[in-house]
Amino acid sequence: MLQVFKGSWALLLGMMLLMVGNGLQGTLLGVRGGLEGFGTFEMSIVMSCYFVGFLGGSKMAPEMIRRVGHVRVFAALGSFISAVLILYPAFPHPVAWALGRIVIGFCFSGVYVTAESWLNNSADNAHRGKALSLYMIVQMFGIVAAQGILLTGDPSGFVLFIIPSVLVSISFAPILLSVSPTPAFETTKPMTLRELTRISPLGCVGMFLMGGVFSAQFGMAAVYGTERGLTVAEISIFVTAIYLGALLLQYPIGWLSDRMDRRVLILAVSVLGGLGGFAGFLYDDVFILLLGAAFIIGGMSNPLYALLIAYTNDFLEHEDMAAASGGLIFINGIGAIAGPLITGWMMGLVGPEGFFLFVAVLLLGLAAYAGFRMTQRASTFDVDEATPYSPILATASPVAVEVAQEIYIEAELEEAESAATETPAA
Repeated sequence: MLQVFKGSWALLLGMMLLMVGNGLQGTLLGVRGGLEGFGTFEMSIVMSCYFVGFLGGSKMAPEMIRRVGHVRVFAALGSFISAVLILYPAFPHPVAWALGRIVIGFCFSGVYVTAESWLNNSADNAHRGKALSLYMIVQMFGIVAAQGILLTGDPSGFVLFIIPSVLVSISFAPILLSVSPTPAFETTKPMTLRELTRISPLGCVGMFLMGGVFSAQFGMAAVYGTERGLTVAEISIFVTAIYLGALLLQYPIGWLSDRMDRRVLILAVSVLGGLGGFAGFLYDDVFILLLGAAFIIGGMSNPLYALLIAYTNDFLEHEDMAAASGGLIFINGIGAIAGPLITGWMMGLVGPEGFFLFVAVLLLGLAAYAGFRMTQRASTFDVDEATPYSPILATASPVAVEVAQEIYIEAELEEAESAATETPAA
């Protein structure tokens, strides 16, 4: 792990600063929107627009990189991010913010594609899994650290918008000055959605539902806190609890994923996350219970993203795994666009606690579908043959997901080679 860090520290530092900026602007907009008098549904549209831009960026960024190169794309998109961040308080209107969020989402997606392709190029086959794990930890640390910065200024002023703009601008210095030479950029032609759905119905339905759950957490948690009447400090702690749960429970769930029937684990984790959502829905007037519910839904739902990818890979030939990643990301992106919109509608219908109700319904819906699929297909899980779990977040671009798929493929090939070289017992 230390060797990986030494070879990629500049890239990881830059990505951490980027995630601080991204995590801060998402929470800050939720708080500032309440101060500006924006309605819950207006804010849900604003938050949803980030995922519209993100999905578009994941499709267009590879072609941009092929045409003008990593460095130019990186610098140009970073400049747009910095500009939009400081324009938010200058134009406090839902339409202006929605357009800004589309641009921000598009640019962050392109930046992730660029950075993750660099990360993949800087790590050899033996260390690619460790590099991906470090990348995930750095991303989570950046989001959590951003919540602390929220307490250093007044959300009604300009300073808190200037800070993420500066951090994003600074983040490019270590990356562009110290990173390894830019790699050749190639992407895999995605598998058709019809074929992917036929191979793994649970994987596809699960990725769609998890897109809604993640976007609700990332986009609407601060809006919920504002509508609920929490202080800025309480909102910061609340959002932190979600991502601490995601960080701390990623590896225990991953460890279980490699040792038991993944459908059973998907069902169990979804049920626990759904119960956490209902606890938040029923007891959000007790702050300590609210934090516990946030920790549970974050800790259960975020690992499900990687778990569903690993489960889907169990039904794929290794040569098809990379092709499947594009379809899975697209399905997840469609769910992510819908997530904030439906969350905002439910919050308007039943009150702020509709945030937790939405998350609970989606997670329990996934559990119910997992249980149904268990009646339709016999378990084929084999500890010795299952593709290994590789931690990855829903914020990742197609490049990071393909890197995870490459790790799966390499593991499959190593197992095949090992089996071929074994001599039968006499």
